[in-house]
Amino acid sequence: MDIPGVPPTLWPQLLKAAGPRQVALVGGAVRDWLLHIQHRDPWRGLLDLDLVIADPTLDGLPTGAARPERSSPAWRLVENLTTTADSALTVQSARPHGQYGTVELELELGPTQMVLDVASARAEAYPIPGENPVVHYGTLEDDLARRDLTINAMAFDLATGSLLDPHGGQMDLASRQLRFLHPASLRDDPTRLVRAARYAARLGFQLAPESLVQARATLAAWPWLWCAKDSPTQAPAALSTRLRRELELLLEQEDWRVALDRLQAWDGLLLLDPLLQSDRRWLYRLRCASRFGLPLMIALIAGAQSPLLLAERLQVPHRQHLLLRQFMNLRRRLGDGAPWPPSQEQTPASPWQWCQLLEAPGLSPQAVALALSCEVAPRRPLLRWLLRWRHLGPEHSAQQLMDAGVPKGPELGERLKHSRRERLERERP
Repeated sequence: MDIPGVPPTLWPQLLKAAGPRQVALVGGAVRDWLLHIQHRDPWRGLLDLDLVIADPTLDGLPTGAARPERSSPAWRLVENLTTTADSALTVQSARPHGQYGTVELELELGPTQMVLDVASARAEAYPIPGENPVVHYGTLEDDLARRDLTINAMAFDLATGSLLDPHGGQMDLASRQLRFLHPASLRDDPTRLVRAARYAARLGFQLAPESLVQARATLAAWPWLWCAKDSPTQAPAALSTRLRRELELLLEQEDWRVALDRLQAWDGLLLLDPLLQSDRRWLYRLRCASRFGLPLMIALIAGAQSPLLLAERLQVPHRQHLLLRQFMNLRRRLGDGAPWPPSQEQTPASPWQWCQLLEAPGLSPQAVALALSCEVAPRRPLLRWLLRWRHLGPEHSAQQLMDAGVPKGPELGERLKHSRRERLERERP
């Protein structure tokens, strides 16, 4: 098997380490090889290969029955590889992940560095739609059947060199279509629609007509026990943490403009919020957020009907949640989206008053930048504060005032404050 960039001496060493177990190259590397694309890790730029190893003696056993680093076929392959590999191959690191018995390897074979994700073949079942699946060890065919799209459900058997394509992935590659593996695919795991949007952006493929029908029917039926009016902490994994991780990959690794456009066209933003599904300003919002260096996830969430509840459901990181709270606080201080001004008494009339408002506890420059990205009114003073006013200090430094006879203490603080105010009052509003 000749994959560009992969030393051919790798395959016999993997077969030797696998012993009697079946080992295959699967997923993105196979898809991209058939598309004549070199598959690389998006973060490190290294060759990225996914392997699955199947052990018939474990077939049907739960993957969490024993510690993966001691029992899984993937870890056994890694252990064997470190002892049987020739001197040209160096295992630089081996990191097991989770209860499913997967291991990430960093290898060096001659001048070539690569990442290998080694997984134990497993089968999945979804007794409750949207929740985490029940997983047990299975065959290579079981492992391919649990995947998201037909183009990702192909494998090269390393022993025979044959291509396994039980779901018609080659045909969908030729027709440039994204097709889910079975009619209940999205009912089991709706985050597969986000992954489809990622591949649509990366490969320029379209969602197959029957898969689009499945997507819209699934979203319209909303078969999950949880719905948006319920407590966000009770949301199933596919509508909370798994959904957040898929969105993070979409925003960080793909052309998010194309991916989000596809997802919205398929009604997929309903997974987040109905208001986001009808939102036509997310492109402007995320472009501005990107220029300001803000998290794109928060810029997207900010357009939801209840941004804080959505952030809680997705379990976004604490710092992002704090930024969103500051943004909502600023919106309230500015009238919470009401036509500007909310009242004559609340309207800052000068740069100094704007500084008093925007530099109060509970706000930050990032929150103001997010408000600008979200087109919160009034934009002009917010922008002038962000770019200029907040950087203006007193006309006279503390040392200069002390040299002029002002004593240390409250009087010095008041004089500094007064000096800054005088300087700001001369600024154009």
